[in-house]
Amino acid sequence: MPNGQWYPPEWPVRIRALAAGEITAMTPRRAATVMLLRDDPGGPAVHMLRRRASMAFAAGAYAYPGGGVDPRDDDRTVGWAGPGRDVWARRLGVDATSAQAIVCAAVRETYEEAGVLLAGETAETVVGDTTGDDWEADRDALAGHELSFADFLNRRGLVLRSDLLGAWARWITPEFEPRRYDTWFFVAALPPGQRTRNTSTEADRTVWIRPAEATAAYDRGELLMMPPTVATLRQLQSYGTADEALVGSDGRDLTPVLATARMEGEELVLSWPGHEEFTKRVEQRPGEQQQSQSQSPSPSPSQGQGHSHSPSGGPR
Repeated sequence: MPNGQWYPPEWPVRIRALAAGEITAMTPRRAATVMLLRDDPGGPAVHMLRRRASMAFAAGAYAYPGGGVDPRDDDRTVGWAGPGRDVWARRLGVDATSAQAIVCAAVRETYEEAGVLLAGETAETVVGDTTGDDWEADRDALAGHELSFADFLNRRGLVLRSDLLGAWARWITPEFEPRRYDTWFFVAALPPGQRTRNTSTEADRTVWIRPAEATAAYDRGELLMMPPTVATLRQLQSYGTADEALVGSDGRDLTPVLATARMEGEELVLSWPGHEEFTKRVEQRPGEQQQSQSQSPSPSPSQGQGHSHSPSGGPR
């Protein structure tokens, strides 16, 4: 039985078109996604969203809350608690300015898509219930880019709790995809007093599910997911609590994972280094080469720059 790996049928065409110089690789946009955990009786469960069937990218796939970096988070003064920007810069492999923006994206997107906010009035506290009308108005303003995250925190007298996040992995969307993301995966525990809800316009369902149950359903072909999602779910299975996973994130390798493609005779081989289970072998079909020449124009610059909550395996 086939598994639930998300694999667009147009990928072979695009891969060959890129190799032939018929399309140009887009520059990946910085993004962040968060594996939000809670401790259930049977072990930690992770919060996941199912992307609407109407979505152009990874429709029906299960993913974590996440999205692109807001450029306004690069240089604005953000209320901050926990490890400093320089510490995060070393951990994420970027400069301090980019580190702030990436961490802000992780916290902001979790709030926008799951209603959970990793922030507090002090470095030792976390906000409680965030379901009131005033909170919802601010969340909508953030999602609509009417309010920057820094202004949101300052308005409410809050500091971002960077210590509640752990950096887990980094995946970059393949070069042949028209929408590309350089995505940092984080892990976090659901704060006491807060609860998740489906606040994303791109999801039609949310679930709390144990990583082992999610991957078993994927293996049976029942849940559609992208390689980064499956890989991180498998990695979470060895942890007995959310706190253990957060502590374990400190030693994780953040070397970027980028899919590569090669030809072996008439067969195209697509692989993700270090993750052999996702290797795909596709034989060239009659007429495919002609299709790649006639139907794969170079994507316009706008294709890689629009706001999207799909930084996946395109990661999530």
